[in-house]
Amino acid sequence: MKKRFKLVNLDCANCAAKMEDAIKKLDGVNDATVSFMTQKLTLDAEDARFEEILQQAVKVCKKVEPDCTVVL
Repeated sequence: MKKRFKLVNLDCANCAAKMEDAIKKLDGVNDATVSFMTQKLTLDAEDARFEEILQQAVKVCKKVEPDCTVVL
């Protein structure tokens, strides 16, 4: 399943790159893209575990940039 989410308060391109790398390493993630320019997260993950993987991705975003919010 592939879905796109809006990111609020993503302040730097370096943070976006760190988020993308960390999310790609999560178990069950096929692909992930974090775009600083468009302020969007595109997540492609296993259908059966999508919600669980999404919650892990949200935690990764918070860890890298505490002010950043993923709009679900």
